[in-house]
Amino acid sequence: MSSAGNASSISISKNNAPEQRLMIMWDRFGGSAFGRKIFSIVLGRTAPYTGSIKAEVLSLRPGSVEVVLKDRRSLRNHLNSIHAIALANLGEMASGLAMISAIPANTRAIVVNLEIEYLKKARGRLIAKGSATPPQEVTEAMDSLALAEIKDGEGDTVSSVKVHWRLSPREEKT
Repeated sequence: MSSAGNASSISISKNNAPEQRLMIMWDRFGGSAFGRKIFSIVLGRTAPYTGSIKAEVLSLRPGSVEVVLKDRRSLRNHLNSIHAIALANLGEMASGLAMISAIPANTRAIVVNLEIEYLKKARGRLIAKGSATPPQEVTEAMDSLALAEIKDGEGDTVSSVKVHWRLSPREEKT
């Protein structure tokens, strides 16, 4: 199930594929500022390294996501800008949410390559927009590209991220 509209009729359980659980949680919590904070906290606890930057998901639909990262001292480097790896983490998060929200339920995905271009020192509130258009049927291992663009408060792109995901059929549990 990759449609957010149908996801709310499914209960959350370990039997649901990750993208189903993701969209069910978003349907339940994404409609309010408080709910989005709860969703982002749960996401960060599910993927602790991703959660280390404390970014907040603003919008999510299959293949598209918008995530905000607030500038704070714990993310800064010696040049008084947001650290390069924090930006890579944000880009991977945005690409991952876009990809996972769009893949078919019988598909698993894992990062196999990440490319990032740093275009400007990152300072202040950042918005990462992730996008992915994976195939709707995956019968054998294949690669699919997801993109993330990170902009600052002035609208300037500070980083551009390309994440290559290996998609493969999910093994059925016996």
